[in-house]
Amino acid sequence: MSRLKVVVVNGSPTRPSRTRALAESVLAEIQREVAVDSDIVDLADIGTALGAHLFRNALPASLEEALRSIEGADLLLVASPVYKGSYPGLFKHVFDLVAPEALTGKPVLLVATGGGDKHALVIEHQLRPLFGFFRAQTLPTGVYGAEADLKDYTVSSEALASRVVDAALEAARALRQLGAESASAATARSARTSVAA
Repeated sequence: MSRLKVVVVNGSPTRPSRTRALAESVLAEIQREVAVDSDIVDLADIGTALGAHLFRNALPASLEEALRSIEGADLLLVASPVYKGSYPGLFKHVFDLVAPEALTGKPVLLVATGGGDKHALVIEHQLRPLFGFFRAQTLPTGVYGAEADLKDYTVSSEALASRVVDAALEAARALRQLGAESASAATARSARTSVAA
């Protein structure tokens, strides 16, 4: 039985990144609930090469592989920092190159980080409409973390930690509907297989 795959798209062009740290926290919570594989497409890795290409037919193999990973995900966990009230241009360019029909019906969990609370609505005003274009199914709960919520690249506020869990539970429900096995059942099955061998 092949496992479903969660693909994280980290839209931060920097490393280390609060955005990636928050996305990894959400992913870890999802994986506590359901047994899924994961992949991370990180703008810090592909951004420089990506900006040099306007059309998909001229992409190097590594960028094409990143786009195929996004298109082939069972669930996307899309995370973006907020710069000047919106997501970064290179983050948008990634999705400019994604086939318009590739995300139809795909569950998408939206995550964003910013300097303060004034950017919290970026999920509703910027990210949700972007994935609406693709006819993706954005999950109801988005996760926004301000700089004060993430100390040393770790979730440090109780409110944010609670929202991470809530969003991860929604994602796990969506993955179960697609056939994902619960993490506890997968662990038990693996233990039985090890004992039998």
